[in-house]
Amino acid sequence: KSTSGRIQFLGGDKLVSWSSKKQDCTSMSSAEAEYVSLSACCAQVLWMRTQLTDYGFQFDKIPMYCDSKAAIAISCNPVQHSRTKHIDVRYHFIKEQVKKGIVELFFVGTEYQFADLFTKALPVK
Repeated sequence: KSTSGRIQFLGGDKLVSWSSKKQDCTSMSSAEAEYVSLSACCAQVLWMRTQLTDYGFQFDKIPMYCDSKAAIAISCNPVQHSRTKHIDVRYHFIKEQVKKGIVELFFVGTEYQFADLFTKALPVK
């Protein structure tokens, strides 16, 4: 089983939430593991959005950054392909949010992915 790591910032520079958790499913590829993690992060972000909206904050598209182009491609493609049909339907939650324009996904290189602090041993620089 893979480990998901996620970090949420408010306003781009204020750390407000973080998590490291073993996934409750066994992924068949690293793309699937990243997709599952991205979906869980999206759920957390939308919960935070609801809370902040109650306090009067307004949001446009919420940017989410991922270091897996494959996970982003799966999330942005509304068509269910044979390569992804085995993924549990609950993880496809993020596809709907992307389609509605609530979240927007961006690729970020691994060297800039802060969430990797929670998932792997990183070299000393």
